[in-house]
Amino acid sequence: MQSNLQEKTEIDSLPKNDSLLKSEKYLTRLTSLNQKILLKHLSWCKTARTKQITPKGDWNTWLILAGRGWGKTRTGAQDIAFYGLTRPNSRIAIVTPTFGDGRDTCIEGVSGLLGCLDPDSIENWNRSIGELTLKNGTVYKTFSSEQPDRLRGPQFHRAWCDELGSWKNPEAWDQLMFGLRLGVKPQVIITTTPKPTTLIKELVNNKDSLVTRGSTFENQDNLAESAVKKLKEKYEGTRLGRQELFAEILEDVEGALWNRNMISKALLKSTEEIPTLVRTVVAIDPAVTQNKQSNETGIVVCAKGIDDKYYVIDDVSGKYTPDAWAKMSVETYYKYEADKIIAEVNNGGDLVERVIRTIDNNVSYGSVRATKGKYLRAEPISALYEQQRVKHIKPFQFLEDQMANYNPLTFSGSPDRLDALVWGLTELSARTGKAFWRVS
Repeated sequence: MQSNLQEKTEIDSLPKNDSLLKSEKYLTRLTSLNQKILLKHLSWCKTARTKQITPKGDWNTWLILAGRGWGKTRTGAQDIAFYGLTRPNSRIAIVTPTFGDGRDTCIEGVSGLLGCLDPDSIENWNRSIGELTLKNGTVYKTFSSEQPDRLRGPQFHRAWCDELGSWKNPEAWDQLMFGLRLGVKPQVIITTTPKPTTLIKELVNNKDSLVTRGSTFENQDNLAESAVKKLKEKYEGTRLGRQELFAEILEDVEGALWNRNMISKALLKSTEEIPTLVRTVVAIDPAVTQNKQSNETGIVVCAKGIDDKYYVIDDVSGKYTPDAWAKMSVETYYKYEADKIIAEVNNGGDLVERVIRTIDNNVSYGSVRATKGKYLRAEPISALYEQQRVKHIKPFQFLEDQMANYNPLTFSGSPDRLDALVWGLTELSARTGKAFWRVS
């Protein structure tokens, strides 16, 4: 009995001073089990990245939004492992999308809780009910988001919520909060790949949340080199990659003509899917001034295929001087063997053509003038996307962001890339011509 009390007192009163913790003199004062616990924790602190160490400070929620393979599971497991070991008789909840996720990944997984604990500190692991008990009286209990009512009644000092963005029933969060009421400062750590759920957006904006963000590639030293290469090649710049690898919260804007799902469906899996193209145009939404406050010049290459679908080939938009955007447009015209440059002339008038002709007098040129608002011009093009008649041959992050975020009532700035896209596809959807260019 005396031994157990000694163990609890020692481990519960571990100093917070790192230099003292690391001193041999201090270690020799601890029992053998507590030495093991401390050394295991110090080993983790030495190898972990700074973002993975439990932060100090007065926070209620530590929200980790990170990509696949970042080390989220290990971070969460290490946090509650050390918490439970240093605070005897703690009650700690582990809440995951399904019960199997909690048991198989958060506890038994290669980065799970069992791997973070010294075996000598464990009293019992009951995998059938998902309950892990330590010799110091701490209990870890696994819960599924699919059964929020199971969180009614139990009380906790701390909680670890894994993959919150994939929880089946958001009510589980509310029930957990009702039970997180033990100790001086109950806290919750959340490890998740972000999704634009209402709950995640609320937590990001909550003043009591401490938010840590990270990409998959921060941990690439611990990932297979071939896997990292494949992930970059296939997903970098895509909607899925931005969410799952770079942990961006990609949300749809109410009232926008495009949503992220529409845009995602437009992305071709391979350039081998591109048919013979019958017309190609370079569409320009020009900026006629050049200063820090100037808009971008939208320059987008669009084509029509022999399959009667439309293909977005390239986006070379940017902040240019008039001479620079004219030069870029002409170079792009020849690069893709386009049959016309289409330019909006509402602001620049005849100046637009003169600048282009200064670069090359031989290009085929046509002007368009907006007589309707941007939203009305864009509606027929949005309909083409809904019909899945428009394809992107590769991800175009900045263009796609404008598409997904454009609501005329709320959009900040000028959607120059989107305007160029609309002009290009409008031109192609009204006319056809000869076949002359194909993506190789």
